Amino acid sequence: MVEADISFVSLFLQASLLVKFVMLTLLALSVVSWAVIIQRRRLLTTARERSLKFEDKFWSGVDLNKLYKELAARQDSNAGLEALFFTGFKEYARLNKLNGKVPAAVMDGSYRAMRVSLSREMEKLETHLPLLATIGSTSPYIGLFGTVWGIMNSFIALGAVENATLAMVAPGIAEALIATAMGLFAAIPAVIAYNRFSTQVDKIEMSYANFMEEFSSILHRQAYSEKEEI
Repeated sequence: MVEADISFVSLFLQASLLVKFVMLTLLALSVVSWAVIIQRRRLLTTARERSLKFEDKFWSGVDLNKLYKELAARQDSNAGLEALFFTGFKEYARLNKLNGKVPAAVMDGSYRAMRVSLSREMEKLETHLPLLATIGSTSPYIGLFGTVWGIMNSFIALGAVENATLAMVAPGIAEALIATAMGLFAAIPAVIAYNRFSTQVDKIEMSYANFMEEFSSILHRQAYSEKEEI
């Protein structure tokens, strides 16, 4: 009995041009997906670690003016809570001079500045997440298209043969099904990573928002205490 060569390489080489294109596309999507997963994982891990480190320093009783000067010295590298604090305190100090120590105006401007900074930080964390969602949702359909096309070609060729056997159509069906397998191979990690990263981003955003509210309360008390001293 002669065994059919059904290795992945042989099936790929025997596939039609369109099915080969589908397989290569799915392979490329899988590579892109894993590159994004690795990059996002590193970024989110770093964001959480920097957030915890800054919160520990902030709540340790450090002088806010001293902390602001430290961050001003490395302004370009500030991120996360560092960026929120720096932006809010900078606007607070600026408006505290321009508005003749009007607490309401100072606090409104400082809060709005931190909201803008929060949006920018979240935009950084959410970058490429839609790409993972797109890969996760479209890859199975791309693979299914390649499978349908490959099976259709197999049955068309089978119809042209008088004495058709399963052995004649099996390689064609196998090569077509590989497209579906590759589609799932690209989609499953992307979907899992997207869901996980989205949850992590939501938690980080919540921690940023909580810090912003707490810091605003501190600035609020400081603004009104300075007003009473005048």
